[in-house]
Amino acid sequence: MGLGAGRSLGGRRGAARSSGWLTRAGLARVGLRWVHLVLGGALLMPYFLLTEVVVGVVDGGANALNSFPLALISYAAALPLVAISGVFPLARPMSVAAVRALCGVPGELLAQGPGRSWAARCRASAWWTLHLGLGAAVSGMTLAVPPMGVVLIAVPFVTPLADTAPPGLGWAADGPGAYAAPLLGVAVLGALALCAAGAGALLARLAPVLLGPTGADRLAAAEERAADLAVRNRLARELHDAVGHALSAVTLQAGAARRVLETDPEFVREALAAIEDTARRTVGELDAVLGLLREGDGVGERTGAAPAPTLAADLEGLLARSRAGGVRITARQDPGPVGDWGQLPAIVSREAYRIVQEGLSNALRHGGGAVDLRLRVHVPGRPRGGDHTHDGSRELELIMTNPLVEATGREPRSGGGRGLRGAAERAVLLGGVVEAGGLGGQWRLRAVLPLGGGAR
Repeated sequence: MGLGAGRSLGGRRGAARSSGWLTRAGLARVGLRWVHLVLGGALLMPYFLLTEVVVGVVDGGANALNSFPLALISYAAALPLVAISGVFPLARPMSVAAVRALCGVPGELLAQGPGRSWAARCRASAWWTLHLGLGAAVSGMTLAVPPMGVVLIAVPFVTPLADTAPPGLGWAADGPGAYAAPLLGVAVLGALALCAAGAGALLARLAPVLLGPTGADRLAAAEERAADLAVRNRLARELHDAVGHALSAVTLQAGAARRVLETDPEFVREALAAIEDTARRTVGELDAVLGLLREGDGVGERTGAAPAPTLAADLEGLLARSRAGGVRITARQDPGPVGDWGQLPAIVSREAYRIVQEGLSNALRHGGGAVDLRLRVHVPGRPRGGDHTHDGSRELELIMTNPLVEATGREPRSGGGRGLRGAAERAVLLGGVVEAGGLGGQWRLRAVLPLGGGAR
């Protein structure tokens, strides 16, 4: 019983597949694929006309259009030209657009853009040749068969047509085969429809094979997605560091001003001025970050945008605004071999500023007490080979410490830890490292950034 039921179910599924094209959606799909084939026939015409002229000249000036064998030779000679033109990059995007619109093939199964390798171009050429070759055959039948079918159907009803038929067929109005001609006409039209549906289904089945993405296409798409993700991550880091730090600083400054509003008006004025300056600078930085979405992939590169802050130009202002919130900050700076911060590589100076900014933001949000900041450029004593000589490289070392909340009794503020991940990503892009953690009641942030300019 189970076997019989399985066979019955399989039979029903087969019948559903075979009759699926008879539904309204199926007929619409067949019609669109027929249009796709006729489009291929139209695209073949320039090649055919060219080869028709050449074949006529070779045959002594004959008109190939008046000879079916010469027309077939012209058609066959046009296909190699079609294959050659299909190698050009424009062939695949045009084919993909037509297949997606007319053949009902899902877009995710088709490649985007021109072929990036010869293998992809050869596959596109094979598709181009198949489409135009089949399209020309179906187009020719579409032009010739319907008039013939209509004439056959009308034979019993139009006496002049019956009289012109060969006597042996018996198609005269009173002949034995009077109604055989309409049946033949219907059969001819049905055969045309079946040929068009079959050719369209064949192209739809082969489209993902010949126009689908190759390994190189998938790799290029993955690289594009990775680049887009990198830009998004960079935008997220910039927004977090600029806006997050500003909000933390403004919150702390406003809270400190509120506590001494009645007793220290001078401090309140300084805090309000710091809030104003922080907000103004943050608006400029936010406009620069939004430039990532508008015109460029570099912060501050858009015309009119505020330049990205650096250690040389903006570190003292950052420390001053943080101190205005009541945080005691001790900063020790030792440019060492570079002489001053202005001699740092621009990208190192920008990323180091953001890391310092993130460290101060964490101190404002989660820490308490005085903040000790040390910045220095030095030549690390890394052994090279078997000796202990320096390798000549220089690096910027940033160390920031401050008491943990538990050690100061302050109530901790909420935070997601995204800033430290962003700081670590900034360091990794420069070949450096960021370490952060608590030890002995102190929160310690250490970053090391090589100055060799080997940004990744």
